[in-house]
Order: sequence, then structure tokens, then C-alpha cells
Amino acid sequence: MKASEVRAMSVAQLNEKLDALKKDLFFLRMQHATNQLDNPQKLVETKRDIARVKTMIREKEEK
Repeated sequence: MKASEVRAMSVAQLNEKLDALKKDLFFLRMQHATNQLDNPQKLVETKRDIARVKTMIREKEEK
């Protein structure tokens, strides 16, 4: 997910995306723990996406 995509979203959409990303991260961690995860880089990407979304939520709340 690109930062420009995140900037275009509203706060409500960002909160929904954050919930979805947290669920994805949970399932990725479960797959990693049971050695079923094909691409470990997906964990890193998901964590970064969560950070991007949280940052944009914070910036939009300050305005």
C-alpha cells in the first residue's frame, strides 16, 4: 500500500483498514508460528502498512 493511497482515505476508512490489517497480521503470525507462511516479508509489509495508517489517522485528527 502506498502512502498516497492512504492519504486519500477518510478517517473512517482508515479505521476500517487498520482493523483489517490487524486481523491480517494476526493470521500471518499464526501461519508463521506453524511454519505455513510462504513469504515472511509479508509480515514486515503488513506492519509497515499498519504504521502508515496509524500515522495518517493521527495527522488527520490533529487538523
